[in-house]
Amino acid sequence: MSLDADVVVDRRRAQRKIAFWRAAAFLVAALAVGVAGLMAWSGPRSGVPHIARITVSGVILADRDVLKMIEEIGESERVRGVVVAIDSPGGSTTGGEGLYTALRALADRKPTVATLGTLAASAGYMTAIAADHIVAQRTSITGSIGVLFQYGNVAGLLDSLGVTVRSVKSGPLKAEPSPFEAVETPGAREMIARMVDDTYQWFVDIVAERRKLDRAVALRLSDGSVYTGRQAMDLKLVDAIGSEDEAIDWLEKARGVPRDLPVVDWRPEREFDIAGFGGQALASAARALGLPASILPSVPPLDGLVSVWQPQLSDVQ
Repeated sequence: MSLDADVVVDRRRAQRKIAFWRAAAFLVAALAVGVAGLMAWSGPRSGVPHIARITVSGVILADRDVLKMIEEIGESERVRGVVVAIDSPGGSTTGGEGLYTALRALADRKPTVATLGTLAASAGYMTAIAADHIVAQRTSITGSIGVLFQYGNVAGLLDSLGVTVRSVKSGPLKAEPSPFEAVETPGAREMIARMVDDTYQWFVDIVAERRKLDRAVALRLSDGSVYTGRQAMDLKLVDAIGSEDEAIDWLEKARGVPRDLPVVDWRPEREFDIAGFGGQALASAARALGLPASILPSVPPLDGLVSVWQPQLSDVQ
């Protein structure tokens, strides 16, 4: 065999080895992501006394599995205290109300403290005030106390396409405001405003009650403004500046929860499905690669009444 032939053979062997190790590395990475996603999906249940951590992140929606998990935490003799870690722009009002009600019931049974991450606004703040104590970071964004109902109108677009939508209704305000009518039906906007105001007044009431504020003060702070953690503390919307360490310090000093207890993440038990597993796996892969969660597909637009802080992209530097 000539020298050139030997070189070709060696090169092919090297290429096969490289291809093998690349494939092996890919399989190992895929397995690691899968295991991480499965662990995140099922969540641990510690058999020793511990502090339970409930993570509320992303857009808040009504979730029966989460509410069931919160109830289980309240019933668990192993849980000595609870940290509610919030990093959310808010979400649906029903989702926020469900979390608020469940966490208030939990706080009656377990010492509960909330920590605010980068963002805990609107329904995220509604969730926080259910706790006995709120700890925010200095630069956390919180507040945005208020309610929103948005609707679009495509009548102009349909006209340009030559499309007409006709309807037969049992009453003038049925299915109003309609996205297909160029002119709003009289009374439609007022009907929506009444719903928004009714939910808004309840939001203001619980802020005043939970934060021990005069209602006039709570109303003044509930104009939709957002605040930094330090501003929120000055306004008595939060109790302290710090991180989870300060929250655990409070559990020990104010409620007698031993500080050396492990902090265990609780996650809702869900039926396995490929979509959910895939989402958890993608999130785990993004975290492993140091990528922001914003690269993942966003939640579909919310319908109905929402309490969410949604700045325009042009406002974000």
